[in-house]
Amino acid sequence: MKKDHIITLGIILLTLSLVFIVTRDFFLSFAKSYKYLGGFTKFFFLASIGDIIGKRIKTKSWSVPNGFLYKALVWGFIGVLIVMVFGLYDEGIWFLQRNNLLPKTEIIFVHAILVSVIMNLTFGPMMMAFHRVTDTFIEQRMMKNKVSFSDSVNLVNWPAFISFVMFRTIPLFWIPAHTITFLLPEEYRVIFAALLGIVLGLLLGMFQDKKETE
Repeated sequence: MKKDHIITLGIILLTLSLVFIVTRDFFLSFAKSYKYLGGFTKFFFLASIGDIIGKRIKTKSWSVPNGFLYKALVWGFIGVLIVMVFGLYDEGIWFLQRNNLLPKTEIIFVHAILVSVIMNLTFGPMMMAFHRVTDTFIEQRMMKNKVSFSDSVNLVNWPAFISFVMFRTIPLFWIPAHTITFLLPEEYRVIFAALLGIVLGLLLGMFQDKKETE
């Protein structure tokens, strides 16, 4: 195994250790008492770590992404949204099941997969597209390009985005991963979502078309 791969693996393992071993009880208590702040903090740090690892895999060298702090703030905002969305979709699917608008069953796996599928086919693409546009906007501004937010929309390679994010990561990773999330007790969803935040930052950090950085 190459030295750089060992370093990458080491960072991932260190992060997992911090989340599960060192800060597990504190993180659970903090996120339960301050749900929105917990969501913000979780994604501010962990998804940003994914960004760094994604850039490392893509560029073959360790470096901090352009506009790192601004991107971390966007991740924090997304973390707050995800706290809301988890509750909305979880309770919303129960409501639809109780009113015979979706298959009615007490089997928790059926509920979990319904939540995951519907959430990832509705909120998921919108959230990832929002991240891609804000990421492009921040990077362009860091390169002193005076682009508007609408200009950033046009700079994104949408066919590649749809092919990679929507047709690959959503069905092959996010739907199974979030099915597991909603099978867990509510208090443990926070920690598992924290791990998924690293993966989310990693995947979206790796996806960046050359057109967006020129």
